[in-house]
Amino acid sequence: MTVDPWRDRARRALATRLRENLPTDSRPHYVICGSDPLIYTIAEELAGHRVRVTAVVPPRMRADVPDLAALRGVRVLRAERLDERTFKAAGLEGAHALALVNPDDVGNIHAALCAQEVESGLRLVMRMFNPSLGNGVKQLFADCTVLSDAAMAAPAFVAASLGELTPTYFRHAGRTLTLVRRSEARPEHVVCVLDAGERGVLPPDGTPAAPTDLVLAEAAGRTPGMDVAARRIVRHRRRRKPLLALGSALRAALNRKLGVAVLVTLVVTLVSGTILAQADPVDGFWESIYVTLLTAVGSSDVEMERNHLAQASQLALTISGLALLPLITAAVVEGVVNARLALASGRVRTPREDHVVVVGLGNVGTRVIRQLTDLGIEVVAIDRKAQPLGAKTAEELGVPLIVGDAALQETLRSASVDTCQALVVVSTDDVTNLQAALNARAVREDLRVVLRLFDGDFALRVQRAFNLGVSRSVSYLAAPAFAAALLDRHMIATIPVDRHALLVTEVTVQDGAPLAGRPLRAAGEPGRVRVLGLTPHGSTTMSWLPNPAHVLRPGDRLAVVARRVGLRTLAERAATPPPPVDGSPAA
Repeated sequence: MTVDPWRDRARRALATRLRENLPTDSRPHYVICGSDPLIYTIAEELAGHRVRVTAVVPPRMRADVPDLAALRGVRVLRAERLDERTFKAAGLEGAHALALVNPDDVGNIHAALCAQEVESGLRLVMRMFNPSLGNGVKQLFADCTVLSDAAMAAPAFVAASLGELTPTYFRHAGRTLTLVRRSEARPEHVVCVLDAGERGVLPPDGTPAAPTDLVLAEAAGRTPGMDVAARRIVRHRRRRKPLLALGSALRAALNRKLGVAVLVTLVVTLVSGTILAQADPVDGFWESIYVTLLTAVGSSDVEMERNHLAQASQLALTISGLALLPLITAAVVEGVVNARLALASGRVRTPREDHVVVVGLGNVGTRVIRQLTDLGIEVVAIDRKAQPLGAKTAEELGVPLIVGDAALQETLRSASVDTCQALVVVSTDDVTNLQAALNARAVREDLRVVLRLFDGDFALRVQRAFNLGVSRSVSYLAAPAFAAALLDRHMIATIPVDRHALLVTEVTVQDGAPLAGRPLRAAGEPGRVRVLGLTPHGSTTMSWLPNPAHVLRPGDRLAVVARRVGLRTLAERAATPPPPVDGSPAA
C-alpha cells in the first residue's frame, strides 16, 4: 500500500499540535516566502481554495506590495532570515508545500536547503531567473518545480509591443493548439473562442462569430499567422545607414574644450602665416603654404633682416606649431575613444526606424529584448544603472544600452523614440513607468506604449484616462502557474488575453465532489470556464468533443480553459468536501 507523503506529514503535524494542546486545523497548509508583489498575488490565488497560508516576508516590505494580512486565511510572519528557526515558526512541519519566490536565485536555493532540514521530502516551488541554474536545482530535491515569472510574462509584453499576436503553442492529448484570430484559422480547426472583444472573455456557445475574435485552434500546417510573423521579421530587419551613423559618432566624439583649443591654435597659425607671407613675399600660393607649414612645425631659421612684425608673426607661428601637433594627436585619440564608447553605450543617436525601445533591463526586460532580437526586431534599451542585470545580455545581442532616466524626454529622444514602433516600460517602479509613458506620448502622440503596472485597477484607470495602450502585470500573469504547482495541479498553459490570464489545466473529479453525478455541461460557466475535453475514468484517451449530457464520475478528468476565479470555483466543486474544522459541522 502506497502512503501519501503529505497525509503522513499532516498526521504527524496534527499529533504534535494535539500533544502541545494547540488548536487543530485539518486544512492543507502552504508556506510562501517572498518580498515583492508576486507573493501577494500567489497568496490571493491560494486564499480562495479553503487552505491555510503562511506568508513569510521581511520586516520591511516594499511599498507596492498590498497588505497580506487582509487576505482571508493568510497568516503573516516577518523574519530577517529564511533559516530553520524561521521555517519552524512558520509551521513548515506537516505543510503541504513551500514556495520560495524571492527575486534572488542563490537565496532561494539556500532557503530550500534549510527547509529540507525541517521537513524532508517537502514539495518545493522555486522562482529562478537563471534557467541553467534552475535545471541543476531540480536534481537536488526529490519534489521540486522551478518556474520563472519573467519567462512566463515576457511573451505577453513582446506580443503587445508588436501590436499582433505572437504564436502561443502548447500540446495536449495529441493536438498542438495555438492562439490566433478567427480569420486566420479554418472553421474545422477552431476549438473554442477565448475573447470576443466587447462580448466578453470565454463567451457562451452560440455567440455570433467575428473575424477579430481570439480563438484556440489546432495548429495544422502553416497558418496565416506564421506568414504574418515571417513578413514582420523581414520588414523590421535593421536598416543600416553608415554615413548618418558616422556623423552621429563624430558628434559624440567631439570634446568642447579640446575643440576650442585646436580652433584657437589654427586661427593663430592662419593669421601668422598670412602676415609672414605679406612681409616676405614669395612666388605663388603653393610657396606661401609651404613656408607657413614648414614654420608651423618648427623648421624655421632666425631671420634678423625681417621687420619686427614679420619676426613676431614667425615667433607666434612657431609656438602655435609646437602646440598644434600634440593637440591634433590628443583630439584624434580622444575622438576615437569617445566614439567607441558612445557606440557601445548607445549614446549615439543613429537614425532608427520601426525599432522597439525597452525601458528597464531587469529579469523581465532581459527576456523581452532577447525574444524581440530573436524575431529580428531592432531594440534599444534604457536603464538607470550603468550595469543592470541584463547588461551582459544586451552586449551579447548587440543591443545599445542608454544609461539615463527614462522619465526624461532627453533620454527618450536619444533612443529615437519618435521613430520607434513601440515603447515597452518594464521597470519595477509603477510611478517611474507611468512617467516614462507619459513623456513618451508627449514626444509622439500616436506611440504604442506597453506598460508594466502591478495594481490591476490602477492600470485600467490609467489606460482609460491617458489612452496609454496596453498594461501588463508580471505577477498577475505568473501567479496562477505558481499556485497550480503548489496545489499539485497539472497546469498545461497560461494564455494572456488583454489583462486576463486564461489558464489551461486539468481538473479531476474526486469522491463525494459536488460535480460527481452531474452532467458535463454543469462544469462549464460562461465567461469563466470552458470545457475543452474529457478523459473518462479508467481511460487514457481524451475526447475533444464530449457529450454534454455525460454524467461525471469520480476519476473523470476535465481539460478546461478558465479564468482564475472560474478555475478556483471549479476546483472546489470537483474536490472532496473538506472535513469539519474545529468540531464545526461541514459546510
